[in-house]
Amino acid sequence: MSIAVIIGLGNPGAEYVRTRHNLGFWLVDALAREAGVQFRTESRFQAEVGKAVIEDRQVWLVKPLTFMNDSGQSVGQFLHFHKLASNAMAVVHDDITLPLGRIKVTVRGSAGGHNGIASLLAHAGTDFARVKLGIGGKPHAEMNLADHVLSRLTPDEEAALTARLPDFLKGLRLLVAEGPDAAMNVLNQTKP
Repeated sequence: MSIAVIIGLGNPGAEYVRTRHNLGFWLVDALAREAGVQFRTESRFQAEVGKAVIEDRQVWLVKPLTFMNDSGQSVGQFLHFHKLASNAMAVVHDDITLPLGRIKVTVRGSAGGHNGIASLLAHAGTDFARVKLGIGGKPHAEMNLADHVLSRLTPDEEAALTARLPDFLKGLRLLVAEGPDAAMNVLNQTKP
């Protein structure tokens, strides 16, 4: 499987910038900065789109602007237009089952309660790589899950993620260069 597009999941708008649910946008933005890529809004895809050269390969970077729960519509349109199969994409998203700062790569599987992934499965296919960034579980059981994922990161949490950013970017480059299996073998063994 060769990765031709990396999708970052998140919600558009300044009010969501530093929230847990926007880690997909955060990491794809960092990858774009590293590659010197400027995003442009593509209304036909309802997304911000850029093209990068990563590990000597051309890779699309895409951030759907449809809000998290409808991101599959945007991504499905993008894949259809560019005649790409779902196995040509990697999707970067937050994951409450992983501790903050942990990264894990998987291929296929269920949505696991993540509405953005459920939308992708419904509209864009099932055989894509998932780059899961841990945000940790709810701090207390009675907290509403939406409140947790939409909450802002604390300064300590932001610092911990920023410290891990070089590892995350290295992982995305490995995913592009060698594919999901190689990325899984390296990243899934790494603890924060």
